[in-house]
Amino acid sequence: MTLYEQRQGNFLVSSDPARVDLEATHAYLARAYWSEGIPKELLARAIANSLCFGVYEETGDKLRQVGFSRLVTDCATYAYICDVFILEEYRGQGLSKFMLACIMAHPDLQGLRRWNLVTRDAHGLYRQFGFKEVASPERYMEIIVPGIYLKKE
Repeated sequence: MTLYEQRQGNFLVSSDPARVDLEATHAYLARAYWSEGIPKELLARAIANSLCFGVYEETGDKLRQVGFSRLVTDCATYAYICDVFILEEYRGQGLSKFMLACIMAHPDLQGLRRWNLVTRDAHGLYRQFGFKEVASPERYMEIIVPGIYLKKE
């Protein structure tokens, strides 16, 4: 996949998989409502098989990951955006908009027929990028296993 990076002030959005901080990403996603308790090994596999975007704060010669998103995509017809977050202390600075703009501008994602995502509380953000409620919900089917990562084997 094409490497894509954009800067805004002292922040960088990058699709470079080598930049993803698995520890930081797992620390957030393991407590997120949609992936609570996700095992780190499972997340690592998901990241390895997805197009990921990190948001990084540049301080001197160091980068700190402060946001993330993951796309399940064939880079031809479809993309599902998931695992989107900006750390709480960095919210309100337009970083989620910056990250979404970078996702939508990525050269490998141009001309897709369908984009999907699921959100509990960020509808306003996604509407700014053209997302709408599902036009024909009767056509969609799903299997959801709530709390799957919290279940003991």
